[in-house]
Amino acid sequence: MTKMFDDRDPRLGQLLDGIVRLAAGELHSRIAISEARDELDAVIMGTNLLAEDLQMIYQELEQRVESRTEMLEAAHRELQRMALTDSLTGLYNRSALVSAVNEAQAQADNGGMPPALLLLDLDDFKSINDSLGHSIGDHVLIEVGKRIRACVREEDMVARLGGDEFAVLLPASTPAQATVVGTRILDALRGTIDVDGKTIRCGASLGLRIADRGETSEALLMEADIAMYASKADGRSKLRVFEPAMLHARQLRNQLVGELRQAIAGSQLVLFYQPVIELATGRIEGVEALVRWQHPTRGLIMPDEFIPVAEETGLISALGNWVLNAAVEQLRRWRTAPETSRHDFSMRINISAADLQRLEFIEDVRDALTASELDPALLVLELTEGAIIQGNELDRYTLASLRKLGVGLEIDDFGTGYSSISYLRRLPVDRVKVDRTLLSALGSDPAQPALIAAILQLIRACGLEAVWEGVENAEQAEHLRSTGCISGQGYYFSRPLPEAEFTKRLAQHDVWPA
Repeated sequence: MTKMFDDRDPRLGQLLDGIVRLAAGELHSRIAISEARDELDAVIMGTNLLAEDLQMIYQELEQRVESRTEMLEAAHRELQRMALTDSLTGLYNRSALVSAVNEAQAQADNGGMPPALLLLDLDDFKSINDSLGHSIGDHVLIEVGKRIRACVREEDMVARLGGDEFAVLLPASTPAQATVVGTRILDALRGTIDVDGKTIRCGASLGLRIADRGETSEALLMEADIAMYASKADGRSKLRVFEPAMLHARQLRNQLVGELRQAIAGSQLVLFYQPVIELATGRIEGVEALVRWQHPTRGLIMPDEFIPVAEETGLISALGNWVLNAAVEQLRRWRTAPETSRHDFSMRINISAADLQRLEFIEDVRDALTASELDPALLVLELTEGAIIQGNELDRYTLASLRKLGVGLEIDDFGTGYSSISYLRRLPVDRVKVDRTLLSALGSDPAQPALIAAILQLIRACGLEAVWEGVENAEQAEHLRSTGCISGQGYYFSRPLPEAEFTKRLAQHDVWPA
């Protein structure tokens, strides 16, 4: 076989050296080609072409890797942003706030001023969602976020914690500075918000907590939240600064919630009864069932103390269902007992706005009446004026269904709201219970008799009848009777009485006061 290359040709060494460099990754290196242009040079040229191809492939690969790396880094940054951002408002979220609080506290530990935290909750935001829809509610939340952001400094953090709850972190802030910012925010939210042609008012309650050095973010958020709920209890649209006594009050409230849950499930609730009287005859036409809590250690607790807690914690429906069944069953016993069966009166119970939002409530009422075998007309449901006036489509459906069921519907505390007159003609109710404040000035204010007569005419013009609350003495009862009022309720006739005492009065007397 003919020998192709001369072993003494120095180009062989160069070729081998070039191949070694290529194998080591030096794709930019090239092997010199001689002037001989022989077969060895052809091999060298092929090796150089291979190196060029490999270099191009490697460069393309590097570019792709660099592009993919940039895309991954951008995606990572976006994921980080999303992980720290509220998707609806574009504000920071709870995770971002907690990190910022920890950072601000670390700076305070190194000699800086501690941060301040403002916690804000919109007032009655649920009614916006319920009556106008969640889309409108989302627009309101976005606008609220913008207004809060406009009230703070660039270095301050505004976060949405969820729902209608917002937080503002003010790094290195004095109480005076934080109070100014909080007041500015409340002022900004007192104005109206226009969405899709609708004008919405959306106030807020605000709590402020200046952090202690070393305080955890969890503790800071909890104490700001406590201050915010103190603001709501104060009448809302106010700023309250955290005080240690508030923490103790929260602990007592939490204990009360647990005990109330046990009371509803157990046998600690009792009903007291107060009559509604026909003014012309003194005969009883109705009985209002009023719930009390017979606490094992605190004694009898009045509803003013535990009803608001039940409403805030969602226990109001369970509480109301207990009252419904207990009251209807008691009416059945009175109507079937020989000593009280001569009386023919209805049972009145108070229902909450939350009941109107539950489709199950209609079935609860039907089931209670069926179990007691009572005519639905013997049950009258009392609703506060505000619960009806601020209602939504579900409220109206529930009221219409109850009306179709045959139960009576009555507005309670009429005269305490500002929209009563315009709504009276449209409300599916039978009667109006006039608030006691309108009767209390009788005898001291010369204009009060004319006002009472005008209110009575207004109610009757709407096709309704009135029950007058707060009848305290014979003079008030006589004035109402002479004016043409039909029904009254108050201490003059009877205070709320426990079942045994009320049953005894029913057995002994036909007219009230006895």
